[in-house]
Amino acid sequence: MVPVTCNPTESLFDAAYCCLQACAPEDKVRLTELTAKKWRNGLLSLVSENAPEPIREPGRPARPELVLPGNVPKRRLGTKAGLTALIHAVTHIEFNAINLAWDAVYRFRELPEPFYSDWVKVAHEEAYHFQLLRTRLNELGHDYGDFPAHNGLWEMARKTDFDPMVRMALVPRVLEARGLDVTPGIIKRLRAVQEEKTVAILDIILRDEIGHVKIGSHWFKYFCDQRHLDCEQTFRDLLSQYFSGQLSAPFHHEARKQAGFTVAELEALEGIAASGTKQSI
Repeated sequence: MVPVTCNPTESLFDAAYCCLQACAPEDKVRLTELTAKKWRNGLLSLVSENAPEPIREPGRPARPELVLPGNVPKRRLGTKAGLTALIHAVTHIEFNAINLAWDAVYRFRELPEPFYSDWVKVAHEEAYHFQLLRTRLNELGHDYGDFPAHNGLWEMARKTDFDPMVRMALVPRVLEARGLDVTPGIIKRLRAVQEEKTVAILDIILRDEIGHVKIGSHWFKYFCDQRHLDCEQTFRDLLSQYFSGQLSAPFHHEARKQAGFTVAELEALEGIAASGTKQSI
């Protein structure tokens, strides 16, 4: 295999790899913006001498400390510490989402060009969200890395790195879609404490994340159609087989429908949540 170097390159796949490997947030954002611009301008090809390799961990800074989800400290939103901890948690999600989008580009080959355009767009928007949130943290006297965080999003990326259909089902449509359910409630709580600057950022993120989950829905259904699979049954089967967490209601039906969920899929999610049982791998 020819070593990948993070110099200017003609290959979208090699450029995506460079974005994934960048550790400093500033470098990851800068490379993401550069790669997205090159792709839009037709300067990158879908050819690479380098086959995709397993990525155990993407590039990330030394902090935040990664802990189990249950060990992430919980603080009251009505305090400055609680507010900054919440913003930090969302900032960490957006940083991970940059890596997830680039991994979809890098890992899955010989797909239609619009697949890559969609996930380059997602990576670029996630980088923008990260910058907005990091700036807000800085205004509050903190920075990304000041609070512990968990690695659940990337762990699911590793579990689904063998099949783009499984990835589309479980990362955008399960983990990222959770933001569609919880963000409106967070916005309401922030408005109650007159935290309008953060509300404005979350409004942007919610709008864009509906689009990101919709992209996941589109490509999940594309892969199901290519394989002559029933989308709704396949989604339920993949949840049962690969998702080990617990689905929590309520679900934001309007936002999820905008993002490509069918009524039957929402009813299935409601049924799993109501059972109170974890899905087993």
